[in-house]
This record gives sequence, structure tokens and C-alpha cells, in this order.
Amino acid sequence: MNKIKAVIFDMDGVLIDAREWHYDSLNAALKIFGTEISRYDHLVTFDGLPTKKKLEMLSIEGGLPYGLHGFVNDLKQQYTLEIVYAKCKPVFHHQYALSKLKSEGYRLAVCSNSVRKSIEIMMDKASLSQYLDFFLSNQDVVKGKPDPEIYNKAMERMGLKPEECLIVEDNENGIKAAIASGAHLLKVENPDDVHYFNIINRIKEIENA
Repeated sequence: MNKIKAVIFDMDGVLIDAREWHYDSLNAALKIFGTEISRYDHLVTFDGLPTKKKLEMLSIEGGLPYGLHGFVNDLKQQYTLEIVYAKCKPVFHHQYALSKLKSEGYRLAVCSNSVRKSIEIMMDKASLSQYLDFFLSNQDVVKGKPDPEIYNKAMERMGLKPEECLIVEDNENGIKAAIASGAHLLKVENPDDVHYFNIINRIKEIENA
């Protein structure tokens, strides 16, 4: 029987409804240089990827000069933080879920393709930081999702095996990373699906298999 000891969350689209924030802020930065990502491409190709990876793809496929990457990335982060300060607020069912899981002895972590500063501010604004053992950002790994490196690193830091961990993910790139890590998966459609009973029911399903 598998005993689940940790729950590892993606952030955007799971604990924070920030997918549109990233889309809007990157496009705001790109529009200065006469380009943008279409809604279709965002949903089908770019959602869940690190900004640096998105910019690489735009250079290869759309001719965005590589020399602009640093400037666009910095500008995008600035726009994102402005949106976060305006819109990121605590959500009761997320606070309840994490506090209850924590009180029941589960280790909790966040693994996100976002930069460290964004994760720190969003978790603080959402009043979730106090429940987390730690978080990992795209600055803590060489390869972002869909590579499993970030999840492998989190499990290694916890001293746990993949079969002892449940990963909560929403988008294709994150799901690929979770599956490749060997951990168990709870797929959600959006942050509304992330509540205690969904998580604990998945844990019971795994442990009773």
C-alpha cells in the first residue's frame, strides 16, 4: 500500500488563478516591440512554460530578437507584480485545504515555473506561505516543466520517494512533469477544484489501490 506523505502543488492555475495575469503581462511587454502571443497559442502551446522558454520559442518561430529577451522578461515580471498586488487575495477553501493537510502531518510544497519573487509574493498575498515547507521556482532548476527536474528536486529535499507524493497540476506541461517524476497525480481544471475533499479523496484512492 502506498502511503502519501506529501502534497506538492503547482501555483498558477492551481493555488493562484494567475494564468491570465501571465498572459496579459507578457503581451503588454511584447506589444512594445510590435508582437504578441495569440489566445490560441497561449492555451495550446505556451501555458505553463517559463517566460524564458516562451521568449526562445518566439525568437525561433516569430523572429523576436534574442537581445530583447532580458528586457522583455524584466518588464513582464514588473507588469505581473503590479497585477498580483492588485488582484491576489486569500481564498478560503485553499487556506482551509492547506491548513488541514498540514495539521494532519502532510509535507506541503509549491513547485512553479514562475520566478522566486513572484511565488513568494503570491503565496504571501494569498496567505498560504505559513503552511508550506518550502517552494521551488524556475530559478532553482536548470530545466523547467515539462521536465520533471523541479518535482524530483522537491521530493529529494523532502527525503521522500515518488510513490509517497501527490502532485496537483492543471496544465499539459505540468502534468507531463508530474508523470515523468513518478509521483501520483491529481489533475485539476482550475483553482476552484483545489479543495481539501478533492485532495484527501485522491489520497485515499491511491492508498486503497
